[in-house]
Amino acid sequence: MKLSMGCDHGGYPLKEQLKAYLEQQGYEILDCGTHSTDSCDYPDFGQAAAQAVASGECGRGIVICTTGIGISIAANKVPGIRCALCGDPFAAEMTRRHNDANVLALGAGMVGPSLARRIVDVFLSTGFEGGRHQRRVDKLTALEH
Repeated sequence: MKLSMGCDHGGYPLKEQLKAYLEQQGYEILDCGTHSTDSCDYPDFGQAAAQAVASGECGRGIVICTTGIGISIAANKVPGIRCALCGDPFAAEMTRRHNDANVLALGAGMVGPSLARRIVDVFLSTGFEGGRHQRRVDKLTALEH
């Protein structure tokens, strides 16, 4: 699966660690930036990573800032994106199973690299249940129109 990744300066170190981890597992990464710890604006990179998912270029995305809040808001502005900020593996599992989330947001100041890897593993390995949840996801999609 091809994944998009985007971050601001606060998320850069964690993005680089996760990128290397995911590439070792065979994922292809579209790195939407940023590429340093120089101050920058999270909406630019959240939008770029989300658009790669919305366009179908990437199967899922991961966005990171210090809290995960701002960049998740930015990603969710892109039509077709269901970005969830997750701080633990259970949240990552449930957002995939029930919300069919296609972008994961992480807060680099909230989770360390080890926990982030576990959250990402669960997010990428969990499927969508469909059924009654599909009706709800369809309603979320309808809100975009």
